[in-house]
Amino acid sequence: MAAISDLDRVSSIVLRYMRAPVLVLLATYGIGITGMALMPGLETESGSGKMNLFHAFYFFTYTATTTGFGEIPSPFSEAQRLWATICLYVGVIAWLYAVGSMIKLAQHPELLTAIGERRFSRRVRSISEPFSIICGFGDTGSLLARGLSENFCAAVVIDSDTERIKALNLRDYRVKMAGLCADSSVPQHLLAAGVTRSNCRALVALTSHEDTNLKIAVMARSLNPSVRIICRSTNQRNREHLETLGGVTIVDSYEIFSRQLRTAITMPLLYSWEEWLLSVPGIDLEDPVCAPKGNWILCGYGRMGRALNNALNERKIPTTIVDPDQVPGKPELHQVIGRAGVTTLQKAGISEAVGVVAGTDSDEDNLGILLTARRLNPEVFLVVRQNRHENELAFNAAHANLIMQPSLITARRILLMLSAPLMLDLRIYLREKGRHRVRDVLEGTRNIFNGEKLQLWTESLAERSCTVARLRTQGLRPTLGDIMRSSADRDQRLSAIPLVLKRGEESIMLPGEEVELFTNDAILFCGTERAHRHINANLNNPYTLRYLHLGEDEPRGLLAQWLFARISLTGTIR
Repeated sequence: MAAISDLDRVSSIVLRYMRAPVLVLLATYGIGITGMALMPGLETESGSGKMNLFHAFYFFTYTATTTGFGEIPSPFSEAQRLWATICLYVGVIAWLYAVGSMIKLAQHPELLTAIGERRFSRRVRSISEPFSIICGFGDTGSLLARGLSENFCAAVVIDSDTERIKALNLRDYRVKMAGLCADSSVPQHLLAAGVTRSNCRALVALTSHEDTNLKIAVMARSLNPSVRIICRSTNQRNREHLETLGGVTIVDSYEIFSRQLRTAITMPLLYSWEEWLLSVPGIDLEDPVCAPKGNWILCGYGRMGRALNNALNERKIPTTIVDPDQVPGKPELHQVIGRAGVTTLQKAGISEAVGVVAGTDSDEDNLGILLTARRLNPEVFLVVRQNRHENELAFNAAHANLIMQPSLITARRILLMLSAPLMLDLRIYLREKGRHRVRDVLEGTRNIFNGEKLQLWTESLAERSCTVARLRTQGLRPTLGDIMRSSADRDQRLSAIPLVLKRGEESIMLPGEEVELFTNDAILFCGTERAHRHINANLNNPYTLRYLHLGEDEPRGLLAQWLFARISLTGTIR
Protein backbone atom coordinates (compact mmCIF):
# COMPACT_ATOMS: atom_id res chain seq x y z
CA MET A 1 0.00 0.00 0.00
CA ALA A 2 2.84 2.40 0.83
CA ALA A 3 4.53 1.80 -2.52
CA ILE A 4 1.30 2.56 -4.43
CA SER A 5 0.86 5.76 -2.46
CA ASP A 6 4.42 6.83 -3.27
CA LEU A 7 3.86 6.08 -6.96
CA ASP A 8 0.70 8.19 -6.94
CA ARG A 9 2.62 11.04 -5.33
CA VAL A 10 5.37 10.88 -7.96
CA SER A 11 2.81 10.87 -10.77
CA SER A 12 0.83 13.76 -9.31
CA ILE A 13 3.95 15.88 -8.80
CA VAL A 14 5.17 15.23 -12.36
CA LEU A 15 1.76 16.02 -13.85
CA ARG A 16 1.37 19.14 -11.75
CA TYR A 17 4.72 20.66 -12.65
CA MET A 18 4.92 19.48 -16.29
CA ARG A 19 1.33 20.28 -17.28
CA ALA A 20 2.03 23.83 -18.49
CA PRO A 21 5.24 22.98 -20.46
CA VAL A 22 3.54 20.02 -22.17
CA LEU A 23 0.53 22.16 -23.09
CA VAL A 24 2.83 24.86 -24.49
CA LEU A 25 4.68 22.30 -26.62
CA LEU A 26 1.45 20.74 -27.86
CA ALA A 27 0.00 24.15 -28.71
CA THR A 28 3.20 25.24 -30.47
CA TYR A 29 3.40 22.16 -32.64
CA GLY A 30 -0.33 21.91 -33.19
CA ILE A 31 -0.57 25.49 -34.43
CA GLY A 32 2.66 25.11 -36.43
CA ILE A 33 1.54 21.90 -38.17
CA THR A 34 -1.93 23.27 -38.91
CA GLY A 35 -0.55 26.55 -40.23
CA MET A 36 2.04 24.76 -42.38
CA ALA A 37 -0.73 22.68 -43.93
CA LEU A 38 -2.71 25.85 -44.72
CA MET A 39 0.18 27.84 -46.24
CA PRO A 40 0.07 28.05 -50.08
CA GLY A 41 2.89 26.21 -51.83
CA LEU A 42 4.69 26.66 -55.16
CA GLU A 43 2.84 25.77 -58.31
CA THR A 44 4.37 22.70 -59.93
CA GLU A 45 3.44 20.29 -62.69
CA SER A 46 2.07 17.85 -60.14
CA GLY A 47 0.00 20.43 -58.27
CA SER A 48 0.05 23.50 -56.06
CA GLY A 49 2.79 22.11 -53.68
CA LYS A 50 0.56 22.61 -50.65
CA MET A 51 1.43 20.31 -47.71
CA ASN A 52 -0.98 17.86 -46.17
CA LEU A 53 -1.07 17.30 -42.37
CA PHE A 54 1.18 14.25 -42.54
CA HIS A 55 3.91 16.07 -44.48
CA ALA A 56 3.64 19.03 -42.09
CA PHE A 57 3.95 16.72 -39.08
CA TYR A 58 6.95 14.98 -40.67
CA PHE A 59 8.63 18.35 -41.36
CA PHE A 60 8.24 19.54 -37.77
CA THR A 61 9.41 16.17 -36.46
CA TYR A 62 12.79 16.22 -38.14
CA THR A 63 13.34 19.93 -37.58
CA ALA A 64 12.64 19.48 -33.86
CA THR A 65 15.60 17.10 -33.69
CA THR A 66 17.78 19.59 -35.66
CA THR A 67 18.34 16.90 -38.31
CA GLY A 68 17.52 19.14 -41.28
CA PHE A 69 16.54 17.04 -44.31
CA GLY A 70 15.72 20.15 -46.36
CA GLU A 71 12.49 21.32 -48.00
CA ILE A 72 10.65 18.10 -48.66
CA PRO A 73 8.60 16.68 -50.27
CA SER A 74 8.92 19.73 -52.61
CA PRO A 75 10.54 23.19 -52.45
CA PHE A 76 8.72 25.64 -50.15
CA SER A 77 6.99 28.82 -51.15
CA GLU A 78 7.85 32.14 -49.54
CA ALA A 79 4.82 31.88 -47.29
CA GLN A 80 5.83 28.36 -46.14
CA ARG A 81 9.41 29.48 -45.46
CA LEU A 82 8.18 32.49 -43.45
CA TRP A 83 5.82 30.29 -41.39
CA ALA A 84 8.60 27.70 -40.87
CA THR A 85 10.95 30.44 -39.62
CA ILE A 86 8.38 31.73 -37.14
CA CYS A 87 7.61 28.21 -35.91
CA LEU A 88 11.32 27.36 -35.46
CA TYR A 89 11.92 30.35 -33.18
CA VAL A 90 8.73 29.77 -31.22
CA GLY A 91 9.61 26.05 -30.96
CA VAL A 92 13.05 26.84 -29.53
CA ILE A 93 11.49 29.08 -26.90
CA ALA A 94 8.92 26.39 -26.06
CA TRP A 95 11.61 23.73 -25.73
CA LEU A 96 13.76 25.97 -23.52
CA TYR A 97 10.76 26.49 -21.27
CA ALA A 98 10.04 22.73 -21.19
CA VAL A 99 13.66 21.72 -20.54
CA GLY A 100 13.97 24.33 -17.80
CA SER A 101 10.79 23.01 -16.20
CA MET A 102 12.14 19.45 -16.33
CA ILE A 103 15.40 20.52 -14.67
CA LYS A 104 13.45 22.37 -12.00
CA LEU A 105 11.24 19.33 -11.50
CA ALA A 106 14.26 17.02 -11.15
CA GLN A 107 15.47 19.22 -8.27
CA HIS A 108 12.09 19.60 -6.60
CA PRO A 109 12.26 18.43 -2.97
CA GLU A 110 8.78 16.90 -2.99
CA LEU A 111 9.61 14.73 -6.00
CA LEU A 112 12.97 13.69 -4.55
CA THR A 113 11.26 12.81 -1.28
CA ALA A 114 8.55 10.78 -3.00
CA ILE A 115 11.08 8.91 -5.15
CA GLY A 116 13.27 8.29 -2.09
CA GLU A 117 10.34 6.89 -0.11
CA ARG A 118 9.35 4.62 -2.97
CA ARG A 119 12.91 3.33 -3.38
CA PHE A 120 13.16 2.86 0.41
CA SER A 121 9.89 0.87 0.51
CA ARG A 122 11.12 -1.44 -2.25
CA ARG A 123 14.42 -2.08 -0.43
CA VAL A 124 12.57 -2.86 2.81
CA ARG A 125 10.24 -5.31 1.05
CA SER A 126 13.29 -7.13 -0.34
CA ILE A 127 14.63 -7.90 3.17
CA SER A 128 13.94 -11.55 3.94
CA GLU A 129 15.87 -11.98 7.20
CA PRO A 130 14.86 -10.48 10.58
CA PHE A 131 15.58 -6.75 10.76
CA SER A 132 15.23 -3.82 13.13
CA ILE A 133 14.00 -0.27 12.56
CA ILE A 134 16.22 2.50 13.96
CA CYS A 135 14.41 5.83 14.36
CA GLY A 136 17.10 8.48 14.75
CA PHE A 137 20.62 8.32 13.33
CA GLY A 138 22.49 10.54 15.76
CA ASP A 139 25.44 9.37 17.86
CA THR A 140 23.46 6.55 19.47
CA GLY A 141 21.76 5.40 16.28
CA SER A 142 25.06 5.44 14.38
CA LEU A 143 26.80 3.36 17.06
CA LEU A 144 23.90 0.90 17.17
CA ALA A 145 23.89 0.51 13.39
CA ARG A 146 27.62 -0.17 13.43
CA GLY A 147 27.20 -2.81 16.13
CA LEU A 148 24.35 -4.52 14.30
CA SER A 149 26.42 -4.55 11.12
CA GLU A 150 29.37 -6.14 12.93
CA ASN A 151 26.99 -8.87 14.09
CA PHE A 152 25.56 -9.31 10.57
CA CYS A 153 22.12 -8.07 11.65
CA ALA A 154 19.95 -6.18 9.16
CA ALA A 155 18.36 -2.82 9.98
CA VAL A 156 16.68 0.15 8.33
CA VAL A 157 17.10 3.77 9.44
CA ILE A 158 14.74 6.76 9.53
CA ASP A 159 16.02 10.24 10.35
CA SER A 160 14.80 13.76 9.57
CA ASP A 161 18.33 15.05 8.82
CA THR A 162 19.31 14.73 5.16
CA GLU A 163 23.04 14.84 5.88
CA ARG A 164 22.79 11.92 8.29
CA ILE A 165 21.04 9.76 5.70
CA LYS A 166 23.70 10.69 3.16
CA ALA A 167 26.36 9.67 5.70
CA LEU A 168 24.56 6.33 6.20
CA ASN A 169 24.90 5.52 2.51
CA LEU A 170 28.67 6.14 2.71
CA ARG A 171 29.32 3.84 5.70
CA ASP A 172 31.30 0.65 5.07
CA TYR A 173 28.84 -1.61 6.89
CA ARG A 174 29.05 -5.37 6.51
CA VAL A 175 25.29 -5.36 6.04
CA LYS A 176 23.95 -2.56 3.86
CA MET A 177 21.20 -0.58 5.54
CA ALA A 178 18.43 1.35 3.82
CA GLY A 179 17.86 4.91 5.00
CA LEU A 180 14.91 7.29 4.68
CA CYS A 181 14.98 11.03 5.35
CA ALA A 182 11.61 11.60 6.98
CA ASP A 183 9.78 12.19 10.23
CA SER A 184 9.83 8.79 11.95
CA SER A 185 6.77 9.64 14.06
CA VAL A 186 4.51 9.72 10.97
CA PRO A 187 2.66 6.38 10.58
CA GLN A 188 3.12 6.34 6.80
CA HIS A 189 6.90 6.34 7.22
CA LEU A 190 6.77 3.59 9.83
CA LEU A 191 4.70 1.49 7.43
CA ALA A 192 7.26 2.13 4.68
CA ALA A 193 9.98 0.97 7.09
CA GLY A 194 8.17 -2.36 7.56
CA VAL A 195 6.84 -2.04 11.10
CA THR A 196 3.95 -4.37 10.26
CA ARG A 197 6.09 -7.02 8.56
CA SER A 198 6.45 -10.40 10.26
CA ASN A 199 10.28 -10.32 10.14
CA CYS A 200 10.49 -6.94 11.88
CA ARG A 201 11.92 -8.00 15.23
CA ALA A 202 12.18 -4.59 16.92
CA LEU A 203 11.65 -0.86 16.54
CA VAL A 204 14.18 1.35 18.33
CA ALA A 205 13.27 5.00 19.05
CA LEU A 206 16.50 7.01 19.47
CA THR A 207 15.69 10.55 18.34
CA SER A 208 17.07 13.49 20.32
CA HIS A 209 13.57 14.52 21.50
CA GLU A 210 11.94 12.34 24.11
CA ASP A 211 8.43 13.48 23.16
CA THR A 212 9.14 12.30 19.61
CA ASN A 213 10.32 8.94 20.94
CA LEU A 214 7.07 8.65 22.88
CA LYS A 215 5.03 9.45 19.77
CA ILE A 216 6.97 6.88 17.73
CA ALA A 217 6.29 4.21 20.34
CA VAL A 218 2.57 5.03 20.45
CA MET A 219 2.23 4.99 16.65
CA ALA A 220 4.21 1.75 16.29
CA ARG A 221 2.16 0.02 18.98
CA SER A 222 -1.06 1.09 17.22
CA LEU A 223 0.19 -0.17 13.84
CA ASN A 224 1.57 -3.46 15.16
CA PRO A 225 0.48 -4.59 18.66
CA SER A 226 3.03 -7.44 18.66
CA VAL A 227 6.21 -5.64 17.55
CA ARG A 228 8.94 -5.21 20.15
CA ILE A 229 9.63 -1.54 20.94
CA ILE A 230 12.82 -0.24 22.55
CA CYS A 231 12.66 3.42 23.51
CA ARG A 232 15.27 5.75 24.98
CA SER A 233 13.77 7.87 27.73
CA THR A 234 15.00 9.62 30.86
CA ASN A 235 11.81 11.60 31.54
CA GLN A 236 9.69 10.15 34.31
CA ARG A 237 6.39 11.37 32.84
CA ASN A 238 7.15 9.84 29.45
CA ARG A 239 8.34 6.63 31.07
CA GLU A 240 5.04 6.22 32.91
CA HIS A 241 3.18 6.69 29.62
CA LEU A 242 5.42 4.18 27.84
CA GLU A 243 4.85 1.58 30.53
CA THR A 244 1.10 1.72 29.89
CA LEU A 245 1.61 0.71 26.24
CA GLY A 246 2.87 -2.75 27.14
CA GLY A 247 5.81 -4.50 25.54
CA VAL A 248 7.98 -1.36 25.52
CA THR A 249 11.54 -1.68 26.84
CA ILE A 250 12.78 1.62 28.26
CA VAL A 251 16.50 2.36 28.12
CA ASP A 252 17.93 5.00 30.46
CA SER A 253 21.69 5.47 30.08
CA TYR A 254 22.01 7.14 33.48
CA GLU A 255 20.41 4.26 35.35
CA ILE A 256 22.51 1.77 33.37
CA PHE A 257 25.75 3.57 34.20
CA SER A 258 24.82 4.00 37.84
CA ARG A 259 24.44 0.21 38.15
CA GLN A 260 27.72 -0.30 36.29
CA LEU A 261 29.59 2.03 38.65
CA ARG A 262 28.04 0.30 41.64
CA THR A 263 29.22 -3.04 40.22
CA ALA A 264 32.72 -1.60 39.66
CA ILE A 265 32.79 -0.70 43.37
CA THR A 266 31.25 -3.84 44.84
CA MET A 267 32.25 -6.50 42.25
CA PRO A 268 35.10 -5.12 40.12
CA LEU A 269 35.91 -8.50 38.53
CA LEU A 270 32.36 -8.83 37.21
CA TYR A 271 32.39 -5.29 35.85
CA SER A 272 35.73 -5.80 34.05
CA TRP A 273 34.64 -9.17 32.65
CA GLU A 274 31.40 -7.73 31.26
CA GLU A 275 33.19 -4.79 29.66
CA TRP A 276 35.86 -7.11 28.27
CA LEU A 277 33.22 -9.31 26.63
CA LEU A 278 31.86 -6.19 24.91
CA SER A 279 35.38 -5.34 23.64
CA VAL A 280 35.45 -2.02 25.49
CA PRO A 281 38.84 -0.33 24.87
CA GLY A 282 41.23 -0.15 27.82
CA ILE A 283 39.79 -3.15 29.71
CA ASP A 284 42.37 -5.72 30.77
CA LEU A 285 41.45 -8.80 32.78
CA GLU A 286 44.96 -8.83 34.25
CA ASP A 287 44.33 -5.38 35.72
CA PRO A 288 40.58 -5.05 36.34
CA VAL A 289 38.91 -1.71 37.03
CA CYS A 290 38.51 -1.36 40.80
CA ALA A 291 36.48 1.64 41.89
CA PRO A 292 37.22 2.30 45.60
CA LYS A 293 34.76 2.22 48.47
CA GLY A 294 34.33 5.32 50.56
CA ASN A 295 32.87 8.81 50.21
CA TRP A 296 32.05 9.89 46.65
CA ILE A 297 31.52 13.46 45.45
CA LEU A 298 28.84 13.88 42.80
CA CYS A 299 29.19 17.14 40.87
CA GLY A 300 25.80 17.91 39.38
CA TYR A 301 22.44 16.66 40.62
CA GLY A 302 20.64 16.30 37.33
CA ARG A 303 19.46 13.04 35.80
CA MET A 304 22.86 11.39 36.14
CA GLY A 305 23.50 12.69 39.66
CA ARG A 306 20.15 11.46 40.95
CA ALA A 307 20.61 8.00 39.42
CA LEU A 308 24.14 7.65 40.84
CA ASN A 309 23.11 8.89 44.26
CA ASN A 310 20.25 6.38 44.48
CA ALA A 311 22.41 3.48 43.25
CA LEU A 312 25.28 4.18 45.65
CA ASN A 313 23.02 4.80 48.63
CA GLU A 314 21.40 1.40 48.08
CA ARG A 315 24.80 -0.13 48.93
CA LYS A 316 25.37 2.25 51.85
CA ILE A 317 28.06 4.16 49.99
CA PRO A 318 28.12 7.78 51.26
CA THR A 319 27.86 10.63 48.75
CA THR A 320 28.25 14.40 48.79
CA ILE A 321 26.34 16.48 46.23
CA VAL A 322 27.89 19.60 44.66
CA ASP A 323 25.31 21.63 42.74
CA PRO A 324 24.57 25.35 42.24
CA ASP A 325 20.94 24.90 43.32
CA GLN A 326 19.54 23.65 46.58
CA VAL A 327 17.79 20.30 46.16
CA PRO A 328 14.24 20.76 47.53
CA GLY A 329 12.60 18.13 49.69
CA LYS A 330 15.84 16.19 50.30
CA PRO A 331 17.06 17.17 53.75
CA GLU A 332 18.97 13.88 54.07
CA LEU A 333 21.33 14.81 51.24
CA HIS A 334 24.80 16.01 52.16
CA GLN A 335 25.03 18.94 49.75
CA VAL A 336 27.48 21.76 49.05
CA ILE A 337 25.79 24.58 47.14
CA GLY A 338 27.81 26.20 44.35
CA ARG A 339 29.59 25.47 41.11
CA ALA A 340 32.19 22.73 41.35
CA GLY A 341 35.50 24.51 41.83
CA VAL A 342 38.39 24.58 44.26
CA THR A 343 36.40 26.04 47.15
CA THR A 344 33.31 23.86 46.79
CA LEU A 345 35.34 20.68 46.28
CA GLN A 346 37.34 21.42 49.41
CA LYS A 347 34.11 21.98 51.33
CA ALA A 348 32.82 18.66 49.97
CA GLY A 349 35.90 16.91 51.39
CA ILE A 350 37.96 16.25 48.28
CA SER A 351 41.03 15.40 50.35
CA GLU A 352 39.25 12.47 52.03
CA ALA A 353 37.03 11.43 49.08
CA VAL A 354 37.82 8.26 47.15
CA GLY A 355 35.97 9.22 43.98
CA VAL A 356 34.65 12.23 42.09
CA VAL A 357 31.96 12.16 39.39
CA ALA A 358 31.82 15.11 36.97
CA GLY A 359 28.28 14.60 35.71
CA THR A 360 26.95 17.94 34.45
CA ASP A 361 25.47 18.47 30.98
CA SER A 362 28.44 20.66 29.93
CA ASP A 363 31.59 18.96 28.61
CA GLU A 364 33.67 22.04 29.38
CA ASP A 365 32.55 22.08 33.01
CA ASN A 366 33.14 18.34 33.36
CA LEU A 367 36.71 18.56 32.06
CA GLY A 368 37.36 21.52 34.35
CA ILE A 369 36.04 19.58 37.37
CA LEU A 370 38.22 16.61 36.45
CA LEU A 371 41.41 18.69 36.24
CA THR A 372 40.62 20.57 39.45
CA ALA A 373 39.87 17.37 41.40
CA ARG A 374 43.08 15.74 40.18
CA ARG A 375 45.10 18.77 41.28
CA LEU A 376 43.50 18.77 44.75
CA ASN A 377 43.73 14.98 45.21
CA PRO A 378 45.96 13.12 42.73
CA GLU A 379 44.84 9.72 44.09
CA VAL A 380 41.10 10.23 43.67
CA PHE A 381 39.14 7.96 41.29
CA LEU A 382 37.76 10.14 38.50
CA VAL A 383 34.53 9.51 36.59
CA VAL A 384 33.54 12.03 33.90
CA ARG A 385 30.49 12.37 31.68
CA GLN A 386 31.08 13.05 27.96
CA ASN A 387 27.97 14.52 26.37
CA ARG A 388 29.13 15.13 22.80
CA HIS A 389 30.93 12.56 20.65
CA GLU A 390 33.11 15.15 18.88
CA ASN A 391 34.86 15.95 22.18
CA GLU A 392 36.23 12.40 22.44
CA LEU A 393 39.87 13.40 21.84
CA ALA A 394 39.84 15.90 24.69
CA PHE A 395 38.30 13.41 27.12
CA ASN A 396 40.75 10.67 26.14
CA ALA A 397 43.62 13.07 26.74
CA ALA A 398 42.28 13.84 30.24
CA HIS A 399 42.88 10.16 31.28
CA ALA A 400 39.88 9.74 33.56
CA ASN A 401 39.40 6.36 35.20
CA LEU A 402 35.93 5.98 33.67
CA ILE A 403 34.27 7.98 30.89
CA MET A 404 30.51 7.89 30.76
CA GLN A 405 29.13 8.45 27.23
CA PRO A 406 25.31 8.29 27.28
CA SER A 407 25.09 7.50 23.56
CA LEU A 408 27.65 4.67 23.76
CA ILE A 409 26.07 3.12 26.86
CA THR A 410 22.61 3.23 25.29
CA ALA A 411 23.83 1.72 22.02
CA ARG A 412 25.65 -1.14 23.78
CA ARG A 413 22.65 -1.99 25.94
CA ILE A 414 20.25 -2.06 22.96
CA LEU A 415 22.74 -4.11 20.96
CA LEU A 416 22.82 -6.65 23.79
CA MET A 417 19.01 -6.76 23.82
CA LEU A 418 18.89 -7.45 20.09
CA SER A 419 21.87 -9.77 19.56
CA ALA A 420 22.53 -11.31 22.99
CA PRO A 421 19.50 -10.83 25.28
CA LEU A 422 20.48 -13.81 27.47
CA MET A 423 23.53 -11.85 28.66
CA LEU A 424 21.28 -9.87 30.98
CA ASP A 425 20.17 -13.12 32.67
CA LEU A 426 23.79 -14.20 33.12
CA ARG A 427 24.65 -10.88 34.73
CA ILE A 428 21.93 -11.36 37.35
CA TYR A 429 23.08 -14.94 37.97
CA LEU A 430 26.72 -13.94 38.55
CA ARG A 431 25.74 -11.10 40.88
CA GLU A 432 23.79 -13.57 42.99
CA LYS A 433 26.57 -16.21 43.04
CA GLY A 434 29.22 -13.78 44.25
CA ARG A 435 32.90 -13.11 43.64
CA HIS A 436 34.16 -16.69 43.74
CA ARG A 437 31.95 -17.78 40.85
CA VAL A 438 32.90 -14.67 38.89
CA ARG A 439 36.58 -15.42 39.45
CA ASP A 440 36.15 -18.98 38.16
CA VAL A 441 34.38 -17.73 35.03
CA LEU A 442 37.02 -15.08 34.47
CA GLU A 443 39.84 -17.60 34.72
CA GLY A 444 38.09 -19.96 32.31
CA THR A 445 37.59 -17.16 29.82
CA ARG A 446 41.18 -15.99 30.12
CA ASN A 447 42.52 -19.48 29.41
CA ILE A 448 40.60 -19.85 26.14
CA PHE A 449 41.00 -16.40 24.62
CA ASN A 450 44.35 -14.72 24.25
CA GLY A 451 44.00 -11.15 23.06
CA GLU A 452 41.51 -12.04 20.29
CA LYS A 453 38.55 -9.86 19.39
CA LEU A 454 35.38 -11.41 20.79
CA GLN A 455 31.76 -11.53 19.71
CA LEU A 456 28.54 -12.23 21.57
CA TRP A 457 25.83 -13.96 19.57
CA THR A 458 22.76 -16.12 20.05
CA GLU A 459 22.13 -19.36 18.16
CA SER A 460 18.43 -20.21 18.00
CA LEU A 461 17.93 -23.92 17.27
CA ALA A 462 14.24 -23.30 16.59
CA GLU A 463 15.34 -21.70 13.31
CA ARG A 464 17.36 -24.86 12.51
CA SER A 465 15.04 -27.43 14.06
CA CYS A 466 15.30 -29.75 11.08
CA THR A 467 19.04 -30.28 11.69
CA VAL A 468 18.82 -31.25 15.36
CA ALA A 469 15.46 -33.00 14.91
CA ARG A 470 16.83 -35.15 12.09
CA LEU A 471 19.59 -36.53 14.30
CA ARG A 472 17.22 -37.10 17.22
CA THR A 473 14.83 -39.06 15.00
CA GLN A 474 17.79 -41.31 14.16
CA GLY A 475 18.22 -42.06 17.87
CA LEU A 476 21.22 -39.74 18.27
CA ARG A 477 21.62 -37.19 21.03
CA PRO A 478 23.79 -34.28 19.81
CA THR A 479 25.38 -32.26 22.60
CA LEU A 480 26.61 -28.74 23.08
CA GLY A 481 30.19 -29.94 22.80
CA ASP A 482 29.51 -31.43 19.35
CA ILE A 483 28.70 -28.09 17.71
CA MET A 484 31.80 -26.54 19.31
CA ARG A 485 34.14 -28.82 17.34
CA SER A 486 35.92 -27.94 14.11
CA SER A 487 34.36 -29.63 11.07
CA ALA A 488 37.87 -30.10 9.61
CA ASP A 489 39.13 -31.89 12.73
CA ARG A 490 36.54 -32.92 15.32
CA ASP A 491 39.27 -33.23 17.95
CA GLN A 492 39.96 -29.50 17.65
CA ARG A 493 37.83 -27.30 19.91
CA LEU A 494 36.59 -23.95 18.63
CA SER A 495 37.44 -20.77 20.52
CA ALA A 496 33.99 -20.22 22.01
CA ILE A 497 32.27 -20.47 25.38
CA PRO A 498 28.55 -21.19 25.91
CA LEU A 499 27.31 -18.69 28.47
CA VAL A 500 23.57 -19.36 28.69
CA LEU A 501 21.27 -22.06 27.30
CA LYS A 502 17.59 -21.10 27.23
CA ARG A 503 15.09 -23.96 26.97
CA GLY A 504 11.52 -22.77 27.25
CA GLU A 505 11.23 -21.05 30.61
CA GLU A 506 14.39 -22.72 31.94
CA SER A 507 17.80 -21.03 31.75
CA ILE A 508 21.00 -23.02 32.21
CA MET A 509 23.88 -20.73 33.14
CA LEU A 510 27.38 -21.62 31.91
CA PRO A 511 26.24 -25.02 30.56
CA GLY A 512 28.74 -27.84 30.14
CA GLU A 513 29.61 -29.49 26.85
CA GLU A 514 27.70 -32.65 27.80
CA VAL A 515 24.31 -30.85 27.74
CA GLU A 516 22.01 -32.32 25.09
CA LEU A 517 20.52 -30.12 22.38
CA PHE A 518 16.79 -29.85 21.76
CA THR A 519 14.92 -28.15 18.97
CA ASN A 520 13.66 -25.27 21.13
CA ASP A 521 17.04 -24.28 22.60
CA ALA A 522 18.61 -20.83 22.32
CA ILE A 523 22.31 -20.57 23.21
CA LEU A 524 24.34 -17.47 23.99
CA PHE A 525 27.96 -17.85 22.86
CA CYS A 526 31.06 -15.78 23.39
CA GLY A 527 33.87 -16.42 20.94
CA THR A 528 35.89 -15.35 17.95
CA GLU A 529 34.45 -14.52 14.55
CA ARG A 530 35.92 -17.74 13.16
CA ALA A 531 34.19 -19.80 15.87
CA HIS A 532 30.95 -17.97 15.12
CA ARG A 533 31.10 -18.97 11.45
CA HIS A 534 31.98 -22.61 12.24
CA ILE A 535 29.24 -23.08 14.85
CA ASN A 536 26.70 -21.54 12.52
CA ALA A 537 27.79 -23.90 9.73
CA ASN A 538 27.70 -26.92 12.06
CA LEU A 539 24.10 -26.19 12.99
CA ASN A 540 23.04 -25.69 9.39
CA ASN A 541 24.34 -29.03 8.05
CA PRO A 542 22.93 -32.31 9.43
CA TYR A 543 25.73 -34.33 7.82
CA THR A 544 28.39 -32.20 9.53
CA LEU A 545 26.59 -32.43 12.86
CA ARG A 546 26.36 -36.23 12.56
CA TYR A 547 30.09 -36.42 11.83
CA LEU A 548 30.92 -34.21 14.82
CA HIS A 549 28.72 -36.36 17.07
CA LEU A 550 29.75 -39.85 15.90
CA GLY A 551 33.03 -39.25 14.13
CA GLU A 552 31.75 -40.87 10.92
CA ASP A 553 30.32 -39.46 7.69
CA GLU A 554 26.79 -40.34 6.65
CA PRO A 555 26.53 -41.40 2.98
CA ARG A 556 24.67 -38.76 0.98
CA GLY A 557 24.13 -40.09 -2.55
CA LEU A 558 21.65 -42.85 -3.39
CA LEU A 559 24.41 -45.25 -4.47
CA ALA A 560 26.49 -44.53 -1.37
CA GLN A 561 23.44 -45.03 0.87
CA TRP A 562 22.67 -48.38 -0.81
CA LEU A 563 26.26 -49.57 -0.39
CA PHE A 564 26.31 -48.41 3.22
CA ALA A 565 23.06 -50.29 3.92
CA ARG A 566 24.41 -53.47 2.31
CA ILE A 567 27.61 -53.30 4.32
CA SER A 568 25.70 -52.68 7.52
CA LEU A 569 23.46 -55.73 6.94
CA THR A 570 25.92 -58.29 5.57
CA GLY A 571 29.32 -56.96 6.53
CA THR A 572 30.44 -57.24 2.87
CA ILE A 573 29.34 -56.23 -0.62
CA ARG A 574 27.62 -58.93 -2.71
